Amino acid sequence: MLAYEATETLALEKSEIDTPLQSTTGYRLAGGIGVTPILRAGLGLAEGFRQVIPDVQVWHLGLRRDEETLQAMEYYNRLPHQVDLQVVYAVDPMLATGGSAIDAINILKRRGIPRLSYLGIIAAPYGLMRLAQAHPDIDIYVAALDEALNDIGYIVPGLGDAGDRQFGTF
Repeated sequence: MLAYEATETLALEKSEIDTPLQSTTGYRLAGGIGVTPILRAGLGLAEGFRQVIPDVQVWHLGLRRDEETLQAMEYYNRLPHQVDLQVVYAVDPMLATGGSAIDAINILKRRGIPRLSYLGIIAAPYGLMRLAQAHPDIDIYVAALDEALNDIGYIVPGLGDAGDRQFGTF
């Protein structure tokens, strides 16, 4: 559902389509789409994009949160050196402090991507505010805005560690 909403305003171009009865004119995306899941929890959202847009390019970016400083630390980067896409989405289920999202967008901007967006499931007001202030030029899509962060930087009520829940590694 989020992928559908986030792609609603993308540019389209006319395309000839052969149906079993006759040819017709339809529309397809005018330029490619990239999705960069912030590993590992973002992988589930990337799969959702693939269900909506099967030819989406999926890149991988590993950022983990230092539990003492709450700062994002990059540990893996498989982004292409040249980019010719309409838009790239950084995806991560949880937007807590905003650190990982801000760093992911910074890394993607250094690739010269003309249009970037962030997509998540649950956000804390603080993380949403930090991301919007750090990158006022990007679109941000989240499904829910929770109450706050607790004293260790987790969203409350939230859902805990999204990667652990998704992959059963509590």
